[in-house]
Parts: sequence; structure tokens; C-alpha cells
Amino acid sequence: MRPDDLLRIAAGLAESGAGRPRRTDLCRATSTAYYALFHCLAKTCADMLAGRSPAKRSQPAWRQAYRALDHGESKKRCKRNRAMQRFPAGIRDFAETFASLQSKRHMADYDPDASFRKSDVVEDIDATRNVIARLAKTPIEQRRAFAIYLLTKLRV
Repeated sequence: MRPDDLLRIAAGLAESGAGRPRRTDLCRATSTAYYALFHCLAKTCADMLAGRSPAKRSQPAWRQAYRALDHGESKKRCKRNRAMQRFPAGIRDFAETFASLQSKRHMADYDPDASFRKSDVVEDIDATRNVIARLAKTPIEQRRAFAIYLLTKLRV
């Protein structure tokens, strides 16, 4: 899954129709924006742990690292303020957006009474695009540390 493609779909849903988008379209746009973040993070983790170049990595190892990302555990770790302080602002902002948008995705997908305003959904899509770009510009050693933090068991 390509985050850019998912964001394009989300934006299309949020802007659908001649006037106000349908409630269902705004819910799907919210959910799709979250999945853009999730797949960006899964790819980042796999690239950082198994290698970015398909020619130089083990594809089964890369796939395993990609699939290792857990939605709930990732959200918990992204919300750990003390642990997140060691990361640069680009990663902290990504983590904050990830946790926030995951909560909205749960509402969009599971709450039959959930409703979203078009302006809020468009803002979330823009924020998602922004934090993905900032994550990509974060030094590789920091992205690798973040991947390890998310995917390995914490010991104290």
C-alpha cells in the first residue's frame, strides 16, 4: 500500500459530491488517512530493519518486519510522552498524529453515530501528508531507533 495513493483516495472522498460530502465518505476518508499513516510506518519499520533496497534485502524478512507493526501497541507507545521525548520533533509529531488519527479511525469505522466535518477531515489529511514528509526527512538513525522502539518488547 502506498501512502500517497491512500491520501489521494482520502482527499477524493472528502471532496466528493457537488456540495457537502456524505457522512460515509467522510468516515471512509478518515479511516483511509489513518491507513496511509499506518502503512507509511510499517514500511519505515521494514526498511529500517530489513533494508530499503529490494535487491539487497531478504524479502521474507522485510515482509515480517512490515507485518510486525501492531495497531494498538504502536498507539500506546506513540502516546508514551517520556519515551517519545528522546526522538526529534518530526518523529514526535508523526507519533502524535498517528495516535490521534487512530482514535478517529476507530470512531469512523465502529461508531454508527460518528460524524465528521469536512474541514476537520481535510485538515487531518493535510496533517497526515505533512508528518509523512517530515518523517522521511528525519535522519535514518532516528527512524531506525523509532522502528526498534515500536517493534521490540520493552524491558526495564
